[in-house]
Amino acid sequence: MSGGPAGAADVPVGYAQLWRADPGAWSTAGTAWRNLAGPVRQRADALTARIGALRPGWSGAASAAAQRRIGDLRTGLTDVLPALVEVDQVLAELGARLGAAKARLGAEVARAESGGLRVDRTGAVRPDPARVAQPGPAVVHALAGIRGALTLAGAADREAAGRLAELTTAAVRGWVSVPPAWRPGPGAGPAEVSRWWAGLSAAERRWLVGREPDRIGRLDGLPAAARDQANRLLLGDRREQLLVRRLALRHPLPAGPLEASRRVRLAAVEASLRGLDGLTERLAAGGAPRAYLLGLDPAGDGRAVVALGNPDRASSVLTYVPGMTSDLADAPAELGRAARVLQRCAALGPGEEAAAVLWLDYDAPDFLTEAAGTRQAEDAGPALHRFQEGLRAVHEGPPARQTVLGHSYGSLVVGAAARDHGLGADALVFVGSPGVGVDHAADLRMPAGQVWSSTAPDDVIRLARPPDELARRALLAGTPLGPALAVLDGHGERLWFGADPSAPGFGGRRFPSAQHGHTGYWDPDNPALDGMARIVLGR
Repeated sequence: MSGGPAGAADVPVGYAQLWRADPGAWSTAGTAWRNLAGPVRQRADALTARIGALRPGWSGAASAAAQRRIGDLRTGLTDVLPALVEVDQVLAELGARLGAAKARLGAEVARAESGGLRVDRTGAVRPDPARVAQPGPAVVHALAGIRGALTLAGAADREAAGRLAELTTAAVRGWVSVPPAWRPGPGAGPAEVSRWWAGLSAAERRWLVGREPDRIGRLDGLPAAARDQANRLLLGDRREQLLVRRLALRHPLPAGPLEASRRVRLAAVEASLRGLDGLTERLAAGGAPRAYLLGLDPAGDGRAVVALGNPDRASSVLTYVPGMTSDLADAPAELGRAARVLQRCAALGPGEEAAAVLWLDYDAPDFLTEAAGTRQAEDAGPALHRFQEGLRAVHEGPPARQTVLGHSYGSLVVGAAARDHGLGADALVFVGSPGVGVDHAADLRMPAGQVWSSTAPDDVIRLARPPDELARRALLAGTPLGPALAVLDGHGERLWFGADPSAPGFGGRRFPSAQHGHTGYWDPDNPALDGMARIVLGR
């Protein structure tokens, strides 16, 4: 393709193809493949019912042979399920990467045209005759950016084609079982788990996903794609567990404390069911970013770990830890907060691949009496440390910029994990924090200048002063020392769990928030949302 007069440049032929590309169509195709899982499961369940019907009235060698045959057919069907999810993953990731490449292409074309060039839809580049000034250095960078977008799209296309071809070959040849002894030990860290997984063949990995989804779905150090496949296979079982609990709690008891307790527990189970259904709806949604189910446990209040975008592929990854009262019932709303940061990242950095993870894998406090202590935050530390180490261990390509964000009590979870165990992160962010368990940013074992905090002017968390200070304020209120104390409180640097991370003396970096209260940091018109996104992108 001709680049035009001297000073212009040729653009690769793929330009027109990328400009016309419809990234969403690939995601839609992936969803169609994933939706085949429902009919396949129904057919497999029908075969299970057929085996059950044979057993009471038919015995002997022929019966055993028939049951084995039907069992083999059922296994053949269920072995297809992970492959259907994998096709969805491949096509969704292709769509997302093409979308990122197309966004970058559009931004770079706009920059080139603002610098004095015309780029037509075939990719030909020529000086704009209406512009007197000659194209400057910025235009050269724009043209390089255009080529970079085409390179990204080409790499995505080749990789997707290769993965689908490999999956097709593997499906024809069949999966390969893994002997029971070939498993990482119970104390294996994410790096060891990652090495174990890398030593398996593709056929062995797919066998493990299909036959041992409970193990694979919760192992830090495994790729997000494998964990997502395994956990999606378990979604029906997880919902069934909640339904069984609800059924057991539906029988009223005589009036009294036991009946009151039953009602509370029944309401909690029903809330968990609504939360699980909300997550399931998001997991089933097409379009970008694709959701990856990295963990799900309906026990107790329920836990969930969900990524938007593939964290193994992204150049910037956010791990968001919510605070008090967060549980499975709240997971869809909390995931929405992570999504808003990701949307702002896309607006600030067109073409950059980013992912956001909701990490709700701890027992968040339900009551103020629990939230007044550090136990639940400290108990969560090892799991958050392992998860971040796992993200590092499995990431593809150059290391991603990893950011861990804690809100409210979640900021104490993040601070305690960093203090006691270290976090595989490049930046820590605290919003609406009651203190993070340390008196200075240096105690969090992070690179200099990479601890950030924001507290809204009207956030009630500012009133979470240490108990001794609250007693002193109450004692001196109405005395001549009261006004002086009020002035000092305005500059106070102590909160319930230690130094205020938003105070100048903490040693961190602050970013602004408007008056949006304790939960408004993700509101679209709050500058705090921009601040979080810029930190995630490293800007």
